[in-house]
Amino acid sequence: MSNKESYLVYSTETGRVKPQNEPVPQLQADGIIRIRRETKGRKGKGVTTISGFDMDAGHLKGLAKTLKKTCSTGGTVKDGIIEIQGDHRDLLQQQLGKMGYTVKLAGG
Repeated sequence: MSNKESYLVYSTETGRVKPQNEPVPQLQADGIIRIRRETKGRKGKGVTTISGFDMDAGHLKGLAKTLKKTCSTGGTVKDGIIEIQGDHRDLLQQQLGKMGYTVKLAGG
């Protein structure tokens, strides 16, 4: 194998290294806000995730704060996705619709 075909995969200093040619995942920003309920990786606890926003982190945190107050619950913003604790899909769909967003319920 030549040097052009090889690359670093693991380093003892930093751990797993991302390949250079691997594309960076892009969030969907097609103008449709998707609301879904997830439990994976949360020990069975459900959260409502909201994705598809095309705005900077500051505006996203402000919107998350408003939505958390609407649902009277906690939440966070991670990687451009708003997470609201609990299952509040219907309430969030109504609230975002009033704000002028096109909203879809995604998933099962």
